[in-house]
Amino acid sequence: MLHGVDVSAYQPNYDTDGLDFVLIKSTEGRSYVNPRLDEQVKRARDAECVVGFYHFLWPGDVADQVTYFLSKTPEKDGDLLAVDWEETGDGTRASNADKDGFLRELKKRRPDHRALLYCNRTFWRTYDRTDYAGDGLWIADYVSAGRPRIEAEWRIHQYADKPLDRNVADFASRSAMRDWAAG
Repeated sequence: MLHGVDVSAYQPNYDTDGLDFVLIKSTEGRSYVNPRLDEQVKRARDAECVVGFYHFLWPGDVADQVTYFLSKTPEKDGDLLAVDWEETGDGTRASNADKDGFLRELKKRRPDHRALLYCNRTFWRTYDRTDYAGDGLWIADYVSAGRPRIEAEWRIHQYADKPLDRNVADFASRSAMRDWAAG
């Protein structure tokens, strides 16, 4: 298992010691860009971590959200891309069709990148109707690392959220994760 974190503007600083990968919030909807994106990306790249970016999905306008995400994200070959599917700040959520459409459009526009679905256990078990997770599932379930309480295959497990969102990835080595990410 590899160890990593996911960060957003709420985590201005994070320590890369012992980390194999860092997943960074890039955008949300069609109007928000993480103001700490550049410094967080630099820190992860300087530490030679596998880097990934995620977009917080809002209901509707999926193609526009993909365009916005890709226009604001400093992706490079071999970086992971993900969509974050959960309840929005106003209590709504994107539909299954929105989630699936975002992932499919992202894969269409970036066929050489792996596209992941991030959601928590409740969303996966309660709201998901298609079991579509793009190239892999990144599941949040706050239990023992690497033991999410789901039957689906997963690639990344977010197992803790304090002081940072802590994750493990189901890869034998950092190079194996890089190779997978590169397609």
